[in-house]
This record gives sequence, C-alpha cells and structure tokens, in this order.
Amino acid sequence: MAAHVKNYIGGEWVAALSGEVFPSYNPADETLLAEAAKSAAADIDAAVKAAKTAYKEWRLVPAPRRGEVLYRVAELLQTRKEDLARVMTQEMGKVLSEARGDVQEAIDMAYYMGGEGRRMLGYTAPVEMPEKFGMAIRDSAGVIGLITPWNFPVAVPSWNILPALVAGNTMVWKPSEDTPLTAAEFVKVFIDAGLPPGVFNLVVGTGEAGAALVEHPDVRVISFTGSTETGLKVYTSAAQRGKKVCLEMGGKNAIIVMDDANLELAIKAITWSAYGTTGQRCTATSRLIVHRAVKNQLVEALVEQARALKVGSGLEDGVQVGPLVNEKARAKVEKYVEIGQGEGARLMVGGGRAALDRGFFYQPTLFAEVSPQMRIAREEIFGPVLSMIEVDSLEQAIEVNNSVVYGLSSSIFTENVNAAFRAIRDLTTGIVYINHGTTGAEIQFPFGGTRGTGNGLREAGQTALDSFTEWKSVYIDYSGRLQRAQIDNRE
Repeated sequence: MAAHVKNYIGGEWVAALSGEVFPSYNPADETLLAEAAKSAAADIDAAVKAAKTAYKEWRLVPAPRRGEVLYRVAELLQTRKEDLARVMTQEMGKVLSEARGDVQEAIDMAYYMGGEGRRMLGYTAPVEMPEKFGMAIRDSAGVIGLITPWNFPVAVPSWNILPALVAGNTMVWKPSEDTPLTAAEFVKVFIDAGLPPGVFNLVVGTGEAGAALVEHPDVRVISFTGSTETGLKVYTSAAQRGKKVCLEMGGKNAIIVMDDANLELAIKAITWSAYGTTGQRCTATSRLIVHRAVKNQLVEALVEQARALKVGSGLEDGVQVGPLVNEKARAKVEKYVEIGQGEGARLMVGGGRAALDRGFFYQPTLFAEVSPQMRIAREEIFGPVLSMIEVDSLEQAIEVNNSVVYGLSSSIFTENVNAAFRAIRDLTTGIVYINHGTTGAEIQFPFGGTRGTGNGLREAGQTALDSFTEWKSVYIDYSGRLQRAQIDNRE
C-alpha cells in the first residue's frame, strides 16, 4: 500500500491546500511507492509565515543549545540509518550501501555543525581610537528557502539544513518531487530531536512550489542544488528580489590518467566514479582524459569492468548499479548515446537498456575516440556514460579538463609529484583529487565548484555558515566621553 506524504508546517502534518497529490514510483520496479501533497504558492506562503513566526524565538536560543539539538539529530540518524537508507533506495534507486553512505554524511554533518554552536567564530581587530573596542560577529539571516535534488536526498539537504539551523535561522524545505517520502522521514528525525514547531518546515511539490519559494518576499536566502539551467533561473529571480543565493549546479568531471599512473588503482577508481549511483552524481566522472600511451590498456580493462557490473534493484545483494531515477532520465541518457554515435565516437561497451523486465535500467557505457568538442564530452548527461579523450601531455590534459563550462571536481592519476602539484595549481575546479576518483568529498572541507557549477559560495566545512549568516561589525566606546577626533569624514 502506497504511503501518504503531507507537508510539515508549523509543527503539523497537513495536506496541500488544493487537496491534490502526485505519485512517487520505485524506479527499480515502477510500482507506486507514495502519494505526496502537490503543493503550490499558498502552501509555501503558509510555511514561510510559520518560519517567520518561529524565527523570533529560535534566533534567541543560545547557539550552544541549538547545537545540542543537532547532536540529538545525529544520534537519532544513527539509530534510523538502515530504515532511512532502505526508503531512499526504494524511492530513488541507488544501491543500499550507497544509501547508507548518504545517511552517514548527514550524521557526520550533524555532529560537525553541532560543534559550531560553540564556535561560530567571528574576530576582533585593533581600532584607531583609545578606549574603543571592535569586533565582527555572525548574525542569523532569517527565513531560508531550500530546494534540493533527488540523487542525495539526505546528504545534500543536511549540508544546508544543519548550518542554517545552528546559525539561528528558520527554514522552508522543498525537496525533489522524486523523493518526497525520504524527505518526510528525514524531517521526522528533527521533530523527534526536539526542534520547536515552525523552525523547520517541509513543503513537497513540483516546480510551482519551488518558484513560489524563490519569489516569496519573506525568504531572505535561497539555497539551490540542481541543474545549471534551473539554477541560473533561480539566481536571476532571487537576485531581482535582493536575496542571497547559494548555487550548486551541474558538473562534467574528468579523471586524467598519465602514462606513469598506477593503472590498477586508476581502473578501480574510474569504474566507481563513473558508474556508482548509476552516474547520477554531480561529482560523477563522465570524462576520462587519457595519455595516449596507456589508452589501449585502459579501454580493455574498463570494458571488462563495465561488463562485470551487476545491474538491478539496489536492495538486492551483489547489485552494483541501480536504475536511473525515472523514465525521463533514461530517455536523456539514450538521447546522448545516440548523439555520441552520431558525432563519431566509438561505442566500446553498453549503449542500451539493461535486460530487465521492469525498471529504468541502463547499461554501463563507455565511448572511446571522443574529441573534446563533442557534445558527449561537454554536456552533462547524468547517467552511466563515460567518454574517453586521448591527449599527449599533462599540459594538454589540463587544457581539456578546463575547457568545459563546469568546474566541480577533477582528478589526476600520476606517480610524478611535480605533475601532481602542477595539476593542483592549474585545474580550475572546486575539488581536486590526486590518485583518487572524482567522488568522495568529506564534510569538513568546502564543497562546491566554479564557473557553471556554482556562484562562489560553498557547502560544508568552515565555509558552510557563510551562506546562512550575515556579518555584523560592532564598535564599543568605553571612554565615557565623546571623542572629537572621531567626528570626521569617515562613514
């Protein structure tokens, strides 16, 4: 029997004001998993009003006490990790071991951001006048609007929800329409951790609800994770209304393999980075930039690896590649495989639907003889498709890596320390790996990209609070008298 997902507004689970619902299907077998409230602008308005009301008291709760709530969130997530991971696998398809890792990132982030309740560091600096003190402190921003994707339906929201809450903000979260059930189960953890009503509100729905959240005048900050096309529309709309915006958008990540690389290590990393989560990660490897001297060895090994991967339901033992999230996603992959063949790339393995009776499955796919100008080498596919590009030097490899509009994650395999450090210096992505795949970021370091991937703000690490706080400069004169020398042309 399908579950029913409602909105969580002001401490109450409520249906959409329209009474409408939309379906959420299991992508592995296409069965109906849940029916969720199909929310619109009126539901967003109710949630923002609840958040605005709750903000008056939540911002005054001492930050260490807010941090303690996050510690309880971490503890509850640990006890519910398996159940939440299973719901995630059923709803968006990633294999169960990866779903567990998704929840673990939220656990890690809850502990990390809970600690910010006792840090949240500002700074002091000398001032010009005697008997005067100056400092800069962080202040909460207000109501935060959060729009998140389906591919990491617990981890990505946690990177935003947790720093926003510990900083004293309240929130309205609009998750992907592909994962409403996972979102509701995640929200229940915060409720049971003792978060006051109205501080954290969930509104499920489609694009109409997301647009209303971006446009609402009482939402001060928008955090969006999704496609570059949609992200830029969000950015434009929010900027017209004077909002701060944090964007995490597309990627076209590459692994560079030099002629001196440890190929055994590289092959394992490439396979996991390209085909893990069925290629549906913003950090997934979709380009393989290979020194010509090792191209044949890599092709042979990767074809063997791709053919050996077991495709199926993420809940089945031994499955390594689950389904794509829905039929639209699979159709997009199919379109790009056709484009690649039409452009003259050589299909080495895969290139078709997996032989399963039901579900949105696609074979792990590898193209060789790809030029950097081909669309499959430049556009985000978001599926299990890897394109191999041949180069003759480190300099050419870096040039190819940097030639796309995206700048999230890049990697190089080399045993040459000089080449590794040149890559660190010259690769223009927000994340760089040496002798590791393009996935696997940890929560204690900033996460985000350059160019078409982001707008300069970062999630996670010490920078996570930047999106959800405002700087306040404070000057204190303790002389007890007016200091005439201060009255000058300064602002």
